[in-house]
Amino acid sequence: MDLTPENILIISSVLLIISILASKTAGRAGIPILLLFLGIGMLAGSDGIGGIEFEDPGIAQFMGILALTYILFSGGLDTKWQAIKPVLGPGLTLSTLGVLLTAVAVGFFSYTLFDFSLLESLLLGAIVSSTDAAAVFSILRAKSIGLKGNLRPLLELESGSNDPMAFFLTVGLTSLIAVKGFTWQQLIPVFFLQMLVGGLGGYLLGKGIVWLVNRINLEYEGLYPVLMLGLVIMTYSLIDLLKGNGFLGVYVAALTIGNGKMLHKKSLIRFFDGVAWLMQIVMFITLGLLVFPSQVIPVMGLGFVLALFLIFVARPLGVFISLAFFKFKLREKVFVSWVGLRGAVPIVFATFPLIAGVDKSSMLFNVVFFIVLTSVALQATTLSFAAKLLHLSVPEGLKKRSLLDIELSEDFKNALVEVELPENAVVDGKKIVSLDFPKTSLIVLINRDNRFITPNGLTELQSGDKLMVMMNSEEEEEKIKRALGI
Repeated sequence: MDLTPENILIISSVLLIISILASKTAGRAGIPILLLFLGIGMLAGSDGIGGIEFEDPGIAQFMGILALTYILFSGGLDTKWQAIKPVLGPGLTLSTLGVLLTAVAVGFFSYTLFDFSLLESLLLGAIVSSTDAAAVFSILRAKSIGLKGNLRPLLELESGSNDPMAFFLTVGLTSLIAVKGFTWQQLIPVFFLQMLVGGLGGYLLGKGIVWLVNRINLEYEGLYPVLMLGLVIMTYSLIDLLKGNGFLGVYVAALTIGNGKMLHKKSLIRFFDGVAWLMQIVMFITLGLLVFPSQVIPVMGLGFVLALFLIFVARPLGVFISLAFFKFKLREKVFVSWVGLRGAVPIVFATFPLIAGVDKSSMLFNVVFFIVLTSVALQATTLSFAAKLLHLSVPEGLKKRSLLDIELSEDFKNALVEVELPENAVVDGKKIVSLDFPKTSLIVLINRDNRFITPNGLTELQSGDKLMVMMNSEEEEEKIKRALGI
């Protein structure tokens, strides 16, 4: 089927609706949503039942960059500085040194065993060197599994900050192969310029956006999300124009905005959460359309060997060396290694050699695609099991909610939190009055088997209860956890 103005809207809407409806079933069945979206795109493509002809890597790359920009912005916007501050060092080390070590290890392995030149091998390693932790957390949340210590913020920080490094390596190695006269020495100043302009530019633009939103006083509240959509793309484009790393700039700008005092911030966070989901669906389906399964089959053996090396050797090598400078337990390093899930980012990056006309770029693209499929199929389906096996999982207890889900000022400290007691809870059968609860915290409602109870001091708690707790400040969260034994 050809894409024409007459049918593009109906095709897009049908694919979008099918993806959203199918994600509900896929989540219950334990199928990673990433695989689902890619599969729908492949089924709709020219090799599938949809028969849609799509062979333009330029459009796919444009859609991928656009989608990644909004996905990174959404992730940074909802990331609290207090959470990532303790893991800033290890997170940034993983996203730079860890990415570099992973790329080099995969590169030399493929050069030794397969018919690639050294630069082509290193390019392959660079393309698959970044992770996609967003898919990891969607799985963990679906199974109500949290992570002990600072593992979750560490992985969130790594996933948000490792794409710039992988992007630099991919573009740099593509230039070394495709551009005559381009040398290794030229890459070093480019790296520092990209990171400096990206980081500083993102921070300054983030501050500027907070100032603008707080003072512009638009007549219609619905225009604030529209304004922010434009500001995000402007941030990426302006930093890219100044020779900085646009992905890094967008992520830093989002962190700055999310941790600043800005009007309508909570509603903007919810809005961009929806935008991020839309962008993920669009990106995955577009990349699925670009792939021809008939071309992937011949490289399955090569892709499978490289995927196993990446999962069991290259990623752990990068993690263990990067975290050697910090105090992490062996089981924590093993789990971080297993969370090296590859997502849509490597497939987007694999379009750069295609557009540049690099020899064997089509083969590289198909190999990368199969590596991603293997990584998702093997790692994403076993993450919760790995967390339990390594004794790093805890019930995802507290889910913060603003009071009555309304827009509150930055200085408003009270909040309702939802606490779900696990099976065989420590407080099972205990009376509320006997709990060592903070004096300014109060259990206001209990949901027990979809039956709501208004508690008092003599009410006995049971495993599986969902408690609505009023707390006076965020500092009380840890005290509430200890009192409930979670």
